[in-house]
Amino acid sequence: RSRGLGDVYKRQVQGGVLHVDGDHLSLLNVYHAYKQVGDTSNASKWCWDNFVNHRTMKSADNVRSQLARIMTRFQLPLVSTDFHHRDYYNNIRKTITSGFFMQVAHLERNGSYLTAKDNQQVFLHPSTCLDHKPEWALYNEFVLTTKNYIRTGIDVRGDWLIDMAPHYFD
Repeated sequence: RSRGLGDVYKRQVQGGVLHVDGDHLSLLNVYHAYKQVGDTSNASKWCWDNFVNHRTMKSADNVRSQLARIMTRFQLPLVSTDFHHRDYYNNIRKTITSGFFMQVAHLERNGSYLTAKDNQQVFLHPSTCLDHKPEWALYNEFVLTTKNYIRTGIDVRGDWLIDMAPHYFD
């Protein structure tokens, strides 16, 4: 039974998984929901019922555990904003922006986007959960079909880009 991320979004709209600021945060919400299920047998059933790949969720959990062990080994503090704090999602968006600042596109007057890296005209992929066109969109995938699309994106702010990569954005 193969289902895409779009199917997860369609099924989970009522459950509050979609995040207005983008796909990364929606995926994080899916992970949080998965973690709240508990034991493996319930988690497997939850994944099946919600069109989520259980192996992918276990892999994400494994990667998270590995990163925590690496941080501990190098005596780096594990710092996270409380889930209920108003800056929780903004801090995550800023963190993603600091790592992927070159993969952003700016909204143009004609409704398309222009990538900052190589000035290519692109459009938000139809599978995105963004229900608005942000001024700046950060993306992880560039998809070429009948048009150039950017996929797996979030809404970021231009001032974050300047603060985090002044050498790149002048």
